[in-house]
Amino acid sequence: MKFISWNVNGLRACVGKGFADYFHEADADFFCLQETKLQAGQIDLDLPGYHQFWSYAEKKGYSGTAVFAREAPLSVSYGVGVPELDTEGRLITLEYPDFYLVTCYTPNAQQELARLDHRLKWDAAFRHHLCALDRVKPVVACGDLNVAHQEIDLKNPGSNRGNAGFSDEERASFGALLESGFTDSFRHLYPDRTGAYSWWSYRFNARKNNAGWRIDYFLVSDRLCGSITAAAIHSHITGSDHCPVEVDLEF
Repeated sequence: MKFISWNVNGLRACVGKGFADYFHEADADFFCLQETKLQAGQIDLDLPGYHQFWSYAEKKGYSGTAVFAREAPLSVSYGVGVPELDTEGRLITLEYPDFYLVTCYTPNAQQELARLDHRLKWDAAFRHHLCALDRVKPVVACGDLNVAHQEIDLKNPGSNRGNAGFSDEERASFGALLESGFTDSFRHLYPDRTGAYSWWSYRFNARKNNAGWRIDYFLVSDRLCGSITAAAIHSHITGSDHCPVEVDLEF
């Protein structure tokens, strides 16, 4: 099974930059989106053969997630189950016979870590949600998790230490998630690969210079590690400040 995840940074804008071409080229079984920046009824995507699931933020033009799946799920749920955290359309969970699929758009801690407390509350709720699912059946979780875990995961770790996405608190929180029974699929296959990034600032020619961050992930339950057949970061795909990431699993 082929899984794709992409923070599109506004789906309507991305559609104007070749989204449909990439979607059909990718030919994924599951295609997950973050930061759709949509409300219900604002876009009509014709995706024959796919079931569409959308979660919208209450605030217009903000956040939002979606999943396009070839196979109909057994069940669908939205959010982490904490009312104050579930107003921004950040999480969708699909249940299948052999696994759960979760797509997530983690809140950004923002400049000077102004939203760090909210971010860490989200992380705790997200971790609790994944662990609860994992007790039932294996989990495949993906999305823009807004954290570079290790120094290898961004071009300039020294100058970014303590900034949003590379604060000690966020990195420790991500580490706690992995320690609770999940594996970073890309690092599982490529533990030492450098220069592998999924997001680049629009400033300072960052993408041209590959001065990026790896903040988009596929995590899997530890017991699925043997099922990972491929993991990729498609940095050649433009249309957003993020690029798509992929994992292939054999169930």
